[in-house]
Amino acid sequence: MRTSIKQQGFTLLEIMIVVSIIVVLLGLAISKMGNPTGFAKQTAVRADVQSIGTQLQLYESMNGFYPTTEQGLQALVTQPQNDPRPARWYQFFKQVPKDPWASDYIYRCPGLKNPSGYDLYSAGPDRIPDTQDDDWGQ
Repeated sequence: MRTSIKQQGFTLLEIMIVVSIIVVLLGLAISKMGNPTGFAKQTAVRADVQSIGTQLQLYESMNGFYPTTEQGLQALVTQPQNDPRPARWYQFFKQVPKDPWASDYIYRCPGLKNPSGYDLYSAGPDRIPDTQDDDWGQ
C-alpha cells in the first residue's frame, strides 16, 4: 500500500509573474519619489535667498541703500571701501553663503528682474547665470 505524496509548490512561471509585478510596483514607487536631492537643493536655495534677503533689507534700513553690484554680497561680510559707503555698517555674515552647487549667489543692484530693488539667485546646477536652470528661491 503505497500512498502517493502530492507535491505542492509554485511553478517557475508563477514565481516569475510575481517577481515581475514587484519590479513594476517598485519602479512606479521610485519614479513617484522624483529627485529627492534636487528637492533638498531647491529648499536650501530658498532658505539661503530668504536669509540673505533679510540681511540685505536690514543693511538697506540702516543705510538707506542696498550694496551696489560691484560691492556685492561681500558688503555683508566686510565693510565696503568704495562709494556709496555705508554710514552704519555691521557684519551680517562671517562669510557669504554658497549655493548647493558650491557657487556664489548672483547679486545685482539694481536688478534686471527687479529694477527698483535687487536680483538675488543661484545660477543652478550648470553654474552659468541667466540660463534656464537658474533658481530664484521662489
